Amino acid sequence: MQKGLLSLFLLFTTLVKAQDIDVLHYSFSLNLGDDNDRIIGIANITFVTNTDAKTASFDLQNSDGSGKGMQVSVVNDEGHNQKPLSFLHTGNKVLIQLPFVKRSDTCIVSIAYAGIPDDGLIISKNKFGERTFFGDNWPNRAHHWLPCVDRPDDKASVEFIVAAPAHYSVVANGIKKGEEHRNLQTITRWLEDTPIPTKVMVIGVAKFAVKTFTNSPPNVPISAWVYPQDSTKGFYDYALATEIVTFFSDYIAPYPFNKLANVQSTTIFGGMENASCIFYDEKTVTGDRSSEDLLAHEIAHQWFGDMASEKSFAHLWLSEGFATYFTDLYFEKKYGKEAAAARLKEEREQVIAFAGSNSQPVVDSTTNLMSLLNANSYQKGCWVLHMLRNEVGDSAFHQIIKTYYNQYEGGNADTRDFEAVAEKVSGKNLKGFFDQWLYRPGVPKLEVIWIPENKSIRIRQMQKEAFQFPLEVSYATENNKRVIITLPVSKTVQEFKVEENPINGPLLLDPQTKLLFTGSAITGFWRKRTS
Repeated sequence: MQKGLLSLFLLFTTLVKAQDIDVLHYSFSLNLGDDNDRIIGIANITFVTNTDAKTASFDLQNSDGSGKGMQVSVVNDEGHNQKPLSFLHTGNKVLIQLPFVKRSDTCIVSIAYAGIPDDGLIISKNKFGERTFFGDNWPNRAHHWLPCVDRPDDKASVEFIVAAPAHYSVVANGIKKGEEHRNLQTITRWLEDTPIPTKVMVIGVAKFAVKTFTNSPPNVPISAWVYPQDSTKGFYDYALATEIVTFFSDYIAPYPFNKLANVQSTTIFGGMENASCIFYDEKTVTGDRSSEDLLAHEIAHQWFGDMASEKSFAHLWLSEGFATYFTDLYFEKKYGKEAAAARLKEEREQVIAFAGSNSQPVVDSTTNLMSLLNANSYQKGCWVLHMLRNEVGDSAFHQIIKTYYNQYEGGNADTRDFEAVAEKVSGKNLKGFFDQWLYRPGVPKLEVIWIPENKSIRIRQMQKEAFQFPLEVSYATENNKRVIITLPVSKTVQEFKVEENPINGPLLLDPQTKLLFTGSAITGFWRKRTS
């Protein structure tokens, strides 16, 4: 046995970075209690081998000196030989020896483990002092409590079988398949048969009041799971989900999952788009629907992030930028273009402020994944979509979105994949557009001089490298008419002439809120740059 473990360790050191398997299905049996935070689990994992290597590796946090972390007790083959398997659990990986396996074989292993999660499953008390258990996996924290391949490009269906004290209710991804009461425990089974990434696989275990809304779209049960003390407020707040789902279903594609549970929770995020089981921070239940934009953002993720997912977190804007912009589209539809423009202006200011202290592009390969929760991924990604919409027109943009989603539904894409769809649908070469807005940092910083008597507009880009963009400007003419013209800005310094006779009044930049930039126009004379 010692010799086998040594060989396994040598294999581990060479193969730990390899994506050696493709997981098809997880079945997690979990036992939770109130006496302590220790969980007991069995993970049955069905996967296909991608290599000829006689090993498979799964992410699972090791136990540490603080008493937290997981310990694996046994690994069994559940498919071929029905025997125990040699394994090594080190470096937050479980490496399993599979002597009988060949490339493209389908395997099933069970991993028995136990421990106190140091992250990923948040065991705490809610604002009412009651004990709760909430999965909190984003971005790669599932392995703190679940053996898995903890990356967004390996999607799998998932089943949770949760044994918990009988006074709790359990909610999870998918459809509830059964509930059994046994020895002061309730055993609840949830099954999500649509493959999803581990970042959005969750359970929620707490005392809940539950309501299913009668005006849900056909075949999509939409429900609220809130703390009983907040039931009146929570049911009112979360009822907004029905009209939000309806709007996105009409604009993008039919809702992709079998249900949508909107869950009041106690985790580290304000909202988390877990597939078919969205978690919202407990404080967002107010009874005044002040979190409508949060609901829209997380619900939009059901399409973008959960179903059409990024290949890696470097392309997180394909989740967060999309969810941010689709929230604006929802507000535009419900409250009008002025409401959407107000949101875009606020989001533009957030991008400008972030660009002033950060030199990273939107497509960012940093390994500090939490740092990606920034204005680049959210607000700038949102603005890229808004500018693309103005670049290609509403009809083509709508078709780009539908085509992209249909092509990558259930799969993974990166920025170049989305770019290719946009080019094919629009018939335009958009490489320069994508390069400058997503692969370069910063935003255009403009100095604009308006000289009405000369019918002249002079523009200087103050950043190091010039951007190319259409800039709309507006001015008043002698016959008291307001004119909007578009200037094709492409150089560090440019001068444009206007055709109609302006009066001596202000020049308005970007009057219809179409461009991500900073700067203003002044009426006066051209100033030489001094630095």
